[in-house]
Amino acid sequence: MHFRRIFLAACVKMASQTKDMSKEQRTLQYVQENATRGDPDSVVAAIDKYCWEKEWAMNVGDAKGAILDGVVKETAPMTMLELGTYMGYSAVRTVRLLPQGAKFITLEFNPENAAVAKEMISFARLQDRIIQVISDSAEAIPQLKAKFNVETFDMVFIDHWKDAYTRDIKLLETNKLLRKGTVVVADNIIKPGAPDYAEYVRTCGKYDSTFHESKDAYSNTVIDGLEKSVYRG
Repeated sequence: MHFRRIFLAACVKMASQTKDMSKEQRTLQYVQENATRGDPDSVVAAIDKYCWEKEWAMNVGDAKGAILDGVVKETAPMTMLELGTYMGYSAVRTVRLLPQGAKFITLEFNPENAAVAKEMISFARLQDRIIQVISDSAEAIPQLKAKFNVETFDMVFIDHWKDAYTRDIKLLETNKLLRKGTVVVADNIIKPGAPDYAEYVRTCGKYDSTFHESKDAYSNTVIDGLEKSVYRG
């Protein structure tokens, strides 16, 4: 009876500690307990499983992620920028497919999310292949050339605040971080939506832009998609 009380008390304490965690921290804990350390595919699969079965999260997800995978494989970028690290899902998903020696920089404004992403990336053992920057993208983008010795990016993945999409692609242009042929992929074109961005890349004359429809992250019914835009230079 005494051991049963101790066991129940431990369970209550554990449940309380889990409840006090953020959703992102709970996802990380699940990955650490269920994925294989050093196996990025296992980490991605564990995050997907948790988000399908436990708590929805704003990752690109498995359906749209498969489209992103295809673009990454096709482009084989040696320099890539991500706007919006969040918990590190798309960074792990993408970097596992990049050529050896590729430079991958990911920006995140929220330090708590960045801390979770750091642990997620480390668990996947990709910390030596990913440069994390904690900063507002408007401040970081103009400094990328000087700070990280980047001339231009071969590929950019945009998945942060939707109302910053247009501002930031224009910043990438004015700071000459795009070259002829740079591939820019943007998430959440339909849900929650980035209509100003979609209109800009489709009508400004600087891009060849294509919409790839899919399901929203961890949904079998909600429609969303990615916009793939190739810079004309």
